[in-house]
Amino acid sequence: MFDVIIAGAGPTGLMLAAELRLHGVRALVLEREAEPTKVVRALGLHVRSIEVMDQRGLLERFLAHGKQYPLGGFFAGIAKPSPDRLDTAHSYVLGIPQPVIDRLLAERALELGAEIRRGGELVGLTQDDDGVTAELADGTRLRSSYLVGCDGGRSTVRKLLGVGFPGEPSRNETLLGEMDVDVPPETLTAVVTEVRETHKRFGVVPFGEGVYRVVVPAEGVAEDRSVPPTFDEFKQQLRKLAGTDFGVHSPRWLSRFGDATRLAERYRTGRVLLAGDAAHIHPPAGGQGLNLGVQDAFNLGWKLAAEVGGWAPEGLLDSYHTERHPVAADVLANTRAQIELMSPEPGPQAVRRLVSELMDFEEVNRYLIEKITAIGVRYDFGEGHDLLGSRMRDVALKRGRLYGLMHAGRGLLLDQTGLLSVAGWADRIDHVVDVSEELDAPAVLLRPDGHVAWAGDDQQDLLGHLPRWFGEAAS
Repeated sequence: MFDVIIAGAGPTGLMLAAELRLHGVRALVLEREAEPTKVVRALGLHVRSIEVMDQRGLLERFLAHGKQYPLGGFFAGIAKPSPDRLDTAHSYVLGIPQPVIDRLLAERALELGAEIRRGGELVGLTQDDDGVTAELADGTRLRSSYLVGCDGGRSTVRKLLGVGFPGEPSRNETLLGEMDVDVPPETLTAVVTEVRETHKRFGVVPFGEGVYRVVVPAEGVAEDRSVPPTFDEFKQQLRKLAGTDFGVHSPRWLSRFGDATRLAERYRTGRVLLAGDAAHIHPPAGGQGLNLGVQDAFNLGWKLAAEVGGWAPEGLLDSYHTERHPVAADVLANTRAQIELMSPEPGPQAVRRLVSELMDFEEVNRYLIEKITAIGVRYDFGEGHDLLGSRMRDVALKRGRLYGLMHAGRGLLLDQTGLLSVAGWADRIDHVVDVSEELDAPAVLLRPDGHVAWAGDDQQDLLGHLPRWFGEAAS
């Protein structure tokens, strides 16, 4: 019997498996496909996901396979410079293809002892007071204490649970693929630049080794988006919008995606939970989808581990929905807005010009960058210090840096006074006495996901907050 079965070996499921294994949770990842996909759906990590990797000691692995780009141009493709003094130690986006992200996270999960079974399709599940039974297509039955559906927008787990997935169907569809191009670079650049003046969802960009990533609006919306487009469809749409198909040939893969927006009504049904695209789908504007899923896993992992470990306070696992559902709703809203601003119609283009002018104001530009990169996410923990509920950026300490202390995925009391104590919670919280010129609080209590659960210098006040997130003190 496993503690947790995870359906889906994408970034969300693999990140969750790694987080669970940090706490010794027996985790099995089931993946329907026999081999990892080569389709490059996502192209990189935003600031908050970069911070997540840094908090777990993984960032160097990702930096070795990616390229750093300046922040800017993410909101509806409106190019503006990155704001000064963004509240992070990582003011860049990390360009790295999703298959590489998948591989690195799979390696991490396996290193920590997770099991990954490919070619194992989940087709049924039942749950009772003691656990969940998962049924696979080959008739195998597996038992676990909990199950998490990280199995994408067409989630089998969500459907089996009967969880509503309200929202809006796709109104626009886009074709995506990798292929060779047979025109001079200067010709390609000139034509693409001209087309993008009116069609912001159009692009032909080099992807290395002579391969180009081609993005072009589709003629309509396919009845079944799981069926890839034909190469003739690609060439036809290129000729329609650009007047040329650029001599494209030798496609590596072809795909399509829509702009549907849907949000699961609930993220938890008893012992079964949803994360990533299984819980929310939205247009890809701003490149937020993969990042949103990874951050779901980062929020859920330690809470589910606490439940399995027997020390979770009442309501901790339910706080996953309470905290992450509004974040997803905000992403759905901002991607809807971006898609409208990318329309070639005169009305949306007029609004786009106005938004572009507003983004020249530092406050507006900063607000939108923080929204896209998720560093502006702040959970509602009630009244208290200005830092309460926000994630703590990596601050320099006298003896190192904050994120270097968080690799084990435990809670952390960063104490600049040297007068506080977490005795009774030492099995769940690290107490570090150190100082930082960048920390405007005597002490902060951080949850394993880096969000500030308490700030101050009063021991009795701290003792009043510890049980909310870390359960009762050990006897």
